[in-house]
Amino acid sequence: MISNCLCFFLFMKKKIQKLLNELNNFKKNTLINIMQIQFIFLSPKLNTLIAKMPVNHKVYQPFGYLHGGATMILAESVGSSISFINIKNEKKNNFHVFSIEVSANHVRSMKKGILFAQAKIFHKGNTLHFVQVNIFDEKKNIISFCKLTNIIKINYVNRN
Repeated sequence: MISNCLCFFLFMKKKIQKLLNELNNFKKNTLINIMQIQFIFLSPKLNTLIAKMPVNHKVYQPFGYLHGGATMILAESVGSSISFINIKNEKKNNFHVFSIEVSANHVRSMKKGILFAQAKIFHKGNTLHFVQVNIFDEKKNIISFCKLTNIIKINYVNRN
């Protein structure tokens, strides 16, 4: 019994690490890479994803604080990625995830450090996913509450 549990645990750990590696490699030549977003945690049930992003002068608004748009980039990147992970494996090559609605309440400003985003999928339908993303700093102070509606669309390779 213990042997079976250990085997399952090791299998899930490898699967999760493979998915995190896939996400971190998938971001090359994208805005996710430019923003230095790194995916760092995926829950065993595949319903929670955490990423981090540095806060420095590159993501400031004119007054020297974190730009709300940079926060939204982090939220949408993590929120759409959790939907991508939750598309059934046979669909991944034939479908894409697009955020069709994104909203945020920014409750605290930030000047420097590391920003974390925790995305949780709350509804997983065949074509729509509802995702909540909480953005927080290294001290676990909440920075923003975000929500996304993602649509799962078929990938038409050639529409012409």
